[in-house]
Amino acid sequence: MQTSEQPVLRDIVLIGGGHSHVGVLKRFAMNPVLGVRLTLICRDTHTPYSGMLPGYVAGHYSYDEVHIDLSRLAEFAGARFYRDEAVAINRSEQRVDCRNRPSVPYDLLSINIGSAPRVQDVPGARDHAVPVKPIQGFNDRWVALLSRLENHQGPMTVAVVGAGAGGVELTLAMQHRLREEISKRGGDPGRLSFHLFDAAPQLLPTHNDKVRQQFEKTLHERGVRLHLGAPVTHVDAQRLTTESGEILDADEVLWVTRAGGPEWLQKTGLALDDDGFILTRDTLQTETDDRIFAAGDIANVIDHPREKAGVFAVRQGRPLADNLKRVATGRKAKPFKPQKKWLALISTGDKFAVASRGDFAIAGKLVWHWKDWIDHQFMSKFNDLPAMADTGNLPDTSAAQNPEEAAQAISAVAMRCGGCGAKVGSTVLSRALANLKPIERDDILVGLHAPDDAAVLTVPPGKAVVHTVDFFRAFIDDPYVFGRVAANHSLGDVFAMGAHAQSATAVATVPYGIESKVEDIVFQMMSGAVDVLNEAGCALVGGHTGEGRELALGFAVNGYIDPDKVMSKGGLVAGDVLLLTKPIGTGTLFAAHAQLKARGRWIDSALESMMQSNKTAAECLSRFGSRACTDVTGFGLLGHLVEMTRPSGVDAELSLSSIPILPGAEETAAAGILSSLQPANIRLRRGIRNQDEWINNERYPLIFDPQTAGGLLASIPADKADACVAELKALGYPETAIIGRILPQGEAIEPIVLKA
Repeated sequence: MQTSEQPVLRDIVLIGGGHSHVGVLKRFAMNPVLGVRLTLICRDTHTPYSGMLPGYVAGHYSYDEVHIDLSRLAEFAGARFYRDEAVAINRSEQRVDCRNRPSVPYDLLSINIGSAPRVQDVPGARDHAVPVKPIQGFNDRWVALLSRLENHQGPMTVAVVGAGAGGVELTLAMQHRLREEISKRGGDPGRLSFHLFDAAPQLLPTHNDKVRQQFEKTLHERGVRLHLGAPVTHVDAQRLTTESGEILDADEVLWVTRAGGPEWLQKTGLALDDDGFILTRDTLQTETDDRIFAAGDIANVIDHPREKAGVFAVRQGRPLADNLKRVATGRKAKPFKPQKKWLALISTGDKFAVASRGDFAIAGKLVWHWKDWIDHQFMSKFNDLPAMADTGNLPDTSAAQNPEEAAQAISAVAMRCGGCGAKVGSTVLSRALANLKPIERDDILVGLHAPDDAAVLTVPPGKAVVHTVDFFRAFIDDPYVFGRVAANHSLGDVFAMGAHAQSATAVATVPYGIESKVEDIVFQMMSGAVDVLNEAGCALVGGHTGEGRELALGFAVNGYIDPDKVMSKGGLVAGDVLLLTKPIGTGTLFAAHAQLKARGRWIDSALESMMQSNKTAAECLSRFGSRACTDVTGFGLLGHLVEMTRPSGVDAELSLSSIPILPGAEETAAAGILSSLQPANIRLRRGIRNQDEWINNERYPLIFDPQTAGGLLASIPADKADACVAELKALGYPETAIIGRILPQGEAIEPIVLKA
């Protein structure tokens, strides 16, 4: 996370992680604008580069070679990354509605979401064809398709609808890959049959005759059947029909036809063309709204219509970034004119390519290597990120403000008051909290929305009260996700005791800034927290929010429990086995994230684990007779295990190879990237009886790794352990594992024994 003393004055929200927006992020990273904050909303963490996708399909490139890691790039740019999908734009309120989170306010908005084949135009295509676009998410569709094709028995027919450059490249790349895979398995690649359909009477209609002739020859030599001037009118399960009545039985149908914009754009009020693309002026501002920009395939520049090609999206990145900066700082946007001719490098799947530009054409293996070099040079700009200290660039200090904003900005950077003067203003707080809907409970007499000074609760007869508190600063730039993790972490202690959560009181600090920005941060963060509290049946009853240099959140949580059913740390019994319900590794992963050395999908996996509640797992453990339980948090797995062995008067054997580890954690720990709390936790190594045998094991550092919202570490009677693990996995804890056993206390001081 990057932080700045400068209050946020303007929010630029980017919808989509397309080629233009990755260029915007890089340019803002190298030359940020003080007071201007970027937020990227994108469903996928890794966005594919369209120029290398055919090579990936053909098997020439790995996943990481052809994908840009948006999580790392956003961190590098100091941008907030919201992994979600935009579903609407409320232009009157200047907010973006998302599928799974609260709406996101903007001052300026940019849309770069690509396009999608118009499968809705042909009956059955939506249900029975595999669309190639949008390219975000393409990998999931391709992996599933490849698995189906590889496991298919007997003859196999693949139909590709769309004979433009994308359809031709995809057909030849798939054919090459599948022939290779079938041959490796000792099969007959001759059982493959490919058919290419298009309503147009010719192949590659936007390219010259030389290019068309080259690909007609290649397709013929590779045995691909061409069906030109044959519009597909209907798609059934494993069958398609053309306008002339021709029927083809096909095991798979891929759709690479003329694309359009998503349906939700129709309700925005923005001017669209007949295909649903956003009409923009030369400045890349929409024809309808100067505050909204569009670029790449989703945009149609009115005065300069061009083919939907990745080269235009890439080259729009610079003027889009420059105009966003200009408009954000009160200056006039500049017009941009795209080139009339462009170089297209179209591959044939077998490391052979054709170069096409206007009337020029050249083909050969050298052309493929040229393309390969160009593509890797492009990708290195976004994946090989320098340390920020090495950029040598100073931020743009120009920032426009209206008089009210200027006064608030001066106040925000002035010397801050202490005491109650450090509270967030009551008007801001009341607006931010007004839309929160914490659950109501009969045992909460006075709660969040009452004007009283404290909450009033009742305790059911025969129950004991459980009380705990947790608080920590934000480790990620998404306040909604941070709120979810913070609430989940705070509830963990209550669940680990076997208790039911009743109420929570929040304590938060929010970076000082202008009112509208502070209000949104509080609302986003507390919305995430309330979602988790409500799911747990825990009512938010009050709290305190003050100003601070960093975003931070914690909760004091009350619960109640049957006094005879407490799962304490001191209940370990020799002969029990140890279970862990979630993988470990969050400390090293987020340390690596801060250094731009963690892959986005690793962070996604960690956050998914951190947002999973321990409530159901704790209930399951209790049913299976758990005698001791704790949640694994700041002291790490070893530290919490030592906390359990000492009061229980037992020793424990811990199996390193059995411990579930989050994806990427072994790699980052092996690289020496560790949490700042790790050195303090490592002091607990004195509790390991045979540490010298394992000190060089790659998993050894991870037993000291501090966790946030970690899983439950519990003991279970040995005869119930397997059944308990099976039920926990069925309940949604797939990484649950038996990681050790409890031993009688020995004479040695060290209670922990490690084994492979």
